[in-house]
Amino acid sequence: MNRTEFVIATAIILFVAFCLGWFANWLLHRFTSVSKSDVGELERMSQELHEAEETRDQAITYLQQREAELTNQLAQTEAELNAAMEGLRDARHEAEELRAYVERVQQSAS
Repeated sequence: MNRTEFVIATAIILFVAFCLGWFANWLLHRFTSVSKSDVGELERMSQELHEAEETRDQAITYLQQREAELTNQLAQTEAELNAAMEGLRDARHEAEELRAYVERVQQSAS
């Protein structure tokens, strides 16, 4: 093989390698390219996801506020119940004292 044949063979090998590389790049681009409709669909989905997250955050905030209100209302109701029970306990004690006093007065009058 002389020098001219070697240069021609090398050129052919390099040209074939270039063609294979270009073809592989074309195939890769063809299979991995995203169409405009897919991009539009992804944009719509991301917008819907963002709106859903905002709605979720608003719902969580509302539930936390509502829970705080109900907890406060429950604490007030329990305080009122304790006050009413204490008043009832005092009224019963006073009624017992009055009964005892009335019985003592009736016994001393008899």
